[in-house]
Amino acid sequence: MGRIFISAAHGGREAGGIDPGAIAGGTTEAKEMILLRDLIVTELRARSIEILSVPDDLSAAQTITWINSRARSTDVALEIAADAASSPTVRGASAYYIANNNQRKQNAEMLLMGLLRRVPQLPNRGVKPDTDSGLGSLQFCRQTTVPAMLIQVGFLSSPDDRNLLQTRRRDFALGIVDGLIAWSRAIDPTPGTPPEANYPPINININGQNYPEQGVLINGNSYIPIDLVDRLRIDLSTSPNVIRTTYRRIVYIKAIELRDFNISVGWEAATSTLNLRSILTVCTGQINQIISNGNTTEVQLQIFLKNNNENAIVQFPDIPKLYREEANIEGVNYDIAFCQMCLETGFLRFGSDIKPQQNNFAGLGAIGGGTEAASFPSARIGVRAHIQHLKAYASLEPLVQQEVDPRFRFVTRGISPSVDQLSGRWSADLDYGTKIKAMFKRLYESAKLL
Repeated sequence: MGRIFISAAHGGREAGGIDPGAIAGGTTEAKEMILLRDLIVTELRARSIEILSVPDDLSAAQTITWINSRARSTDVALEIAADAASSPTVRGASAYYIANNNQRKQNAEMLLMGLLRRVPQLPNRGVKPDTDSGLGSLQFCRQTTVPAMLIQVGFLSSPDDRNLLQTRRRDFALGIVDGLIAWSRAIDPTPGTPPEANYPPINININGQNYPEQGVLINGNSYIPIDLVDRLRIDLSTSPNVIRTTYRRIVYIKAIELRDFNISVGWEAATSTLNLRSILTVCTGQINQIISNGNTTEVQLQIFLKNNNENAIVQFPDIPKLYREEANIEGVNYDIAFCQMCLETGFLRFGSDIKPQQNNFAGLGAIGGGTEAASFPSARIGVRAHIQHLKAYASLEPLVQQEVDPRFRFVTRGISPSVDQLSGRWSADLDYGTKIKAMFKRLYESAKLL
């Protein structure tokens, strides 16, 4: 059994001390995770398991570097975190693993089950690929050289989850320790055999055609030869964090990294085949442009919404149709607008500030400078206001329909033609555009447009 690295999630050191992360109920994510981490470390050491605790004054990037510089092939790494939501009713624990890695998915299930057996009152939100996270990927899962996962132990914004964490912290720690030990034992290689001695070969299929060269499977992750990256005309010079490894004098990279270059990555276990699919119907130059065409069908939007919230279309059955119709009238990409709606409303779950009956799908504020959110008489008018607000940011063209967006005239017209430029403008969140892009990549993959 190898060693275990553990990190308490926070944003690293700021001028005034450790970044608190999520804040709710008079406490912070950093405080709660450090207290939980310390109990986990104590319990693991009591069981004679070697544990390395990441220093709390390191940033996310420094944490990964710290682990990678010390890691051995039999080690594993875990980051513990708490989530937060706009609604206090959202609760539960989940575990994230690197996408397209079935081995890591099974490990994540072991880890999460360990926690839920000790704290059965905690709702199970399931195990999820890191592509389902807000940013579309998790550095801790992707860039750590040893098998790594992130577990979210609950929602700090939920009074119920917060109370469980604070009153039964040792049970949380014992559950995570149980899961960690099961995971660590599951990946231990055969004694005396270097795990890098014989990586299993895998087949590669690109857009339905077999590629003559094979890749390799390392720690359950598909790796492809660097020559294939060059053939796909992908420039990695702007992505220094992409991990490269040399095996038998050939340089390989993780296949999942191609997803950031609009390549869909799939896995066929029966034939050990990595399936890569480049964009077929979506122009790469237009994918981030707000004034452009959408590419999905109404049915594809319905399926995407229902897969993420089975009750979403009960109250708003026509929402995909409304977004397609209203966006096409104004020349706005309805895929982008729809995904922004999913992000803003939590797939139509809404939150404590905006109620479903307000028909406000984009967090639009009311006139007057107060904190009140705008309300609209119908779902169609609410969608129309959202589309008009996007057009204000992305275009200098006049509106086709009568203005219903209460803040249309306050926007500097055309200042944000791309999704990325909405960051810090539509929302103070500097990752706002990245989160929208991550959402429509999920949509396009589910619709098989990538």
